[in-house]
Amino acid sequence: MSLVSDALFSSSPNADAPIGVFDSGVGGLTVLREIRRLLPAEDLLYVADSAYAPYGDKPSAVIAARALAITEFLLGQGAKAIVVACNTATGAAVQLLRAHYPIPVIAMEPAIKPAVERTRSGVIGVLATRRTLESPNLAQLVERFAGQSKILLQPCPGLVERIESGDLDGPATCALLEDYLEPLLAHCADTLVLGCTHYPLLRPVIQALAGPQILILDSGAAVARQVQRRLSESGILAPAGRVGRELFWTSANPGQVRPLIAWIWGDAFELGQWEAGAQLESRWIGSGLALEIPS
Repeated sequence: MSLVSDALFSSSPNADAPIGVFDSGVGGLTVLREIRRLLPAEDLLYVADSAYAPYGDKPSAVIAARALAITEFLLGQGAKAIVVACNTATGAAVQLLRAHYPIPVIAMEPAIKPAVERTRSGVIGVLATRRTLESPNLAQLVERFAGQSKILLQPCPGLVERIESGDLDGPATCALLEDYLEPLLAHCADTLVLGCTHYPLLRPVIQALAGPQILILDSGAAVARQVQRRLSESGILAPAGRVGRELFWTSANPGQVRPLIAWIWGDAFELGQWEAGAQLESRWIGSGLALEIPS
């Protein structure tokens, strides 16, 4: 059976339709991985908007426009739900998406609540893009859950770019992390919240630099549980027993993005190229498959 057929690209939401997921780049694969673990029967579509990464230094209007364009594309592929696997895009666009589309739109939420519940020192560090740290969403979470805990906000310029380039543990990446971790650890933070979906890809390095006593939290598993709950409430969970499939697109050069996706996901995947604003042929790497993608 061709991947481009049947329920995978159904035009109306139903239990057999796929879940659409997107991020500014490959970081959202950390969320996609948790969705796959929890929901093995679901078909998954993923768009890595790597040509526009990072979103954290873009104007809100640009981020919202990208989010709308990608969502339109995923809905054109029959997506029954959208997962905004990007904290920055959540702040800039999720309300707009929910207002425009009558399907479940699941967004990111930094793990402030579990961090407050688990900290021992009462000091929590949040690593994220500057735009995420300045967002009303995060301010509301801190106001709601922080209580007596001290929340330290640490912007991390340059980290997403290092990850998108494939440098997950090189000297330049480690130097950035040391600079960003030092003030948090100096103030006795014992819990770190990874407020960008790219950052879990650096978890081993962060743990090594911060020390084994530091608790590191991200939101991937919680988002996967929210996806499961929303699909169940809507009666559109995929039937148990089937094997879910995945399709991937990137707005960058697939040849450049493929090695990093392979490192995260494994070698067996289909990767197409997508651009907003034009009728574009999807060039399937290694599959010989092509289809017209509506913008």
